[in-house]
Amino acid sequence: MTQKKSDPETESHIAVRPLYTPADLEAWDYDRQVGYPGEYPFTRGVQATMHRGRLWTMRQYAGMGDAEESNKRYKYLLANGTTGLSVAFDLPTQIGLDSDHALAVGEVGKVGVAIDSIEDMQRLFDGIELTKISTSMTINATASILLALYVGVARRQGADIRKLSGTVQNDVLKEFIARNLHLSAEASDADHHRPVRMDQRKRS
Repeated sequence: MTQKKSDPETESHIAVRPLYTPADLEAWDYDRQVGYPGEYPFTRGVQATMHRGRLWTMRQYAGMGDAEESNKRYKYLLANGTTGLSVAFDLPTQIGLDSDHALAVGEVGKVGVAIDSIEDMQRLFDGIELTKISTSMTINATASILLALYVGVARRQGADIRKLSGTVQNDVLKEFIARNLHLSAEASDADHHRPVRMDQRKRS
């Protein structure tokens, strides 16, 4: 006699039955667990009309060289149909290094824009009204710092920061898996207490 296989599970270990019927919903509170479109818990969409009322945000991942150069690119994109910005930062910015740091040599402005200060961030968004667009910033380890700079620039523009929209990331493991950027401890015989830093290494 073969043993009956248990129901499959999701990655969160939630059992998935082969068939569901109205009986499975008998104990459900419709308003609390399902709700209505545009209302908590948003199981039917974050907006009541979804994309009939608001289309997807159109972005192009962009950022290069210094803030002025990237600003020109952003203005070009916004003038030609994009409805939001997706900021690419260079590796030193992603790991919290200033552009003049010894470990940043050869990487400044290469895979994205170099941001070292709020003045750089202000130049990056010069002439762009931040409350009129949403901004996605592909940044992880230093996300909170870059977000603070972004909010600071909005305040300098005189904007109501409650009207800002966009996203940042908070997943350094993603950087390790997808981009080979990971934590490594620098240690030597003379100093075993040097700080942990982000570094980019090639994996075999």
